[in-house]
Amino acid sequence: MKKNFFPFSFFLALFYLCVCNNSNTAIAQGEAGIKSELKSIFVNGDSIHYIDIGKGDPVVFVHGALSDYRSWGAQMDAFTQNYRVIAYSRRFAWPNQQLIIDSSKHSFASHAKDLAAFLKKLNLKPAHLVGHSSGAYIALLATIDHPELVRSLTLGEPPIMSLMPPPSPNDVNPFAKAVQAFANNEQEKAVSYFLDVVMGDSSYFSRLSQSGRELMMMNTQEARANITLQNIMPSISCTDLKKINCPVLLLGGGKSPAFLPLIMNKMEPCFSNKERTTLPNTSHGLEYENPSEFNKVVLRFIDKH
Repeated sequence: MKKNFFPFSFFLALFYLCVCNNSNTAIAQGEAGIKSELKSIFVNGDSIHYIDIGKGDPVVFVHGALSDYRSWGAQMDAFTQNYRVIAYSRRFAWPNQQLIIDSSKHSFASHAKDLAAFLKKLNLKPAHLVGHSSGAYIALLATIDHPELVRSLTLGEPPIMSLMPPPSPNDVNPFAKAVQAFANNEQEKAVSYFLDVVMGDSSYFSRLSQSGRELMMMNTQEARANITLQNIMPSISCTDLKKINCPVLLLGGGKSPAFLPLIMNKMEPCFSNKERTTLPNTSHGLEYENPSEFNKVVLRFIDKH
């Protein structure tokens, strides 16, 4: 794998789409589904928080940006019936307390190392990994580097822009206003600008429930880094994907932006052991927007393997 030099304007849109059109309902469902003691473990020099529920083969959920372990609340009841379910907050996500000291810690490669160390320290190998958006990208990197740790891999629309044609050098960063708002320490305004661009709705942030806004504002540190730091996303090629031998589920939304299924189309031929499913009436917020169908499809896949 090599460094990815694509401008942030292309893949940031993918990250922030994880806040779906049904955010209020999804967040309420998520918080209601988390009924376990919050634990912490020391990984690569920092404490990482997680929940650990149920018994059986381990299923590990890896969240996207502007999220934390609570984003998987709507999956807890369904998955814990037959599996040990672990949902963790990645470095810099709430309630972790890391400060930005070493900018390299924001790289996806660093997050993948955290995930591998987390799996080893909790003796979870081999685990079923379920990742969404940037979390799917990180789960994929961990699987490429440590195939022995992964029993199956569910990828919810990872933004692998290195599989797409390179953008034009004249492209303008649509998140420039958000960058400036972060520079001015106007956190809510910055997040609102993100959603203006991604959702095409200038009132989206203001219409979120109070709990929805609070959850997002608890997870801005990684978002800020994503638009101010360079080369945090390693490039992945089809050759890299061909190294993966475990079963892979490619999961997309029927209403996701066009470039997401295009990326999935590029990925699909590269895996030797894969399935692909599209959730109906669902955009990029897969587990939020259609949790019942998401749970059914992913559980069916995991049960097979």
